[in-house]
Amino acid sequence: MIDTYLTIKEDGQAEIEIKKSRFICFFKRITSEEEAKAFIQVIKKEHWKANHNCNAFVLGDKNEIQRSSDDGEPSGTAGVPMLEVLKKNDLRNVVAVVTRYFGGTKLGAGGLIRAYSSAVSHALNEIGIVEGKRQKEIFVTIEYPLLGKLQHYLEQNNFFVKDTQFLEKITLCVMVQEEATFKEAVTDLLNGQVVFEDGEYSYVEQLIESKEAAT
Repeated sequence: MIDTYLTIKEDGQAEIEIKKSRFICFFKRITSEEEAKAFIQVIKKEHWKANHNCNAFVLGDKNEIQRSSDDGEPSGTAGVPMLEVLKKNDLRNVVAVVTRYFGGTKLGAGGLIRAYSSAVSHALNEIGIVEGKRQKEIFVTIEYPLLGKLQHYLEQNNFFVKDTQFLEKITLCVMVQEEATFKEAVTDLLNGQVVFEDGEYSYVEQLIESKEAAT
C-alpha cells in the first residue's frame, strides 16, 4: 500500500465556454479500467448530440494505466492535454470526460489544447483535490477531566479524530502517522494518565490546492 495519494474530492462536473463552444468536464473516481470505460460510455450516451466526448484516465498506485482519446478532434489536441493535467496534479484513479458542443468558431490545434486543458483544470478547481495519507488508528483512553487538554492538543496539531466514545472513561480514536512520537507527546501532556491501544490502518483525506494547466 502507498503512504499518500492525490485524487478528486468527489465526483462532479464543471463547464467553461470558449468562443461559443461549450466544454463540460465530468470527473469520477474509479477502481478499474472497466469502471472508467463504463463511465465514458454513460457520458457519451447522455451527450450523444455533442460534437466530441474526449476522455483521459489514470489508474493504479503508480498510474500504471494511462489512457486518453481525442474522440474525433485532431490527433493530440484533446485526450493527451487532458491526461497531462491529471499527471501534472499527480492524481490517482480518476477519469475525466470533456464534452464539447461546437459553437461555430474553429479554435485551431493550439486553441484546442488550451481549451481541453483549461476545462479539466477548471473542473479540478471547482471539485477540489484531496491528499490521502495512510494513518494508523490509535485508541486513546483518558479520564473525563483530561478531555479539554487533549482536545486542544489534537486541534493545534491537526490530528483527525475518527470517533469518540463516552463510557466510564473517554476513548478517542485518533488517526496518526508517527505513532511513537504521538504516544510520547500525549503521555507527557497528560502526565502518564493515558492508555493506548493500536487499531487498523486506513487513509485520511484532506483538501489541497490544484495546479493550473499550462497555457
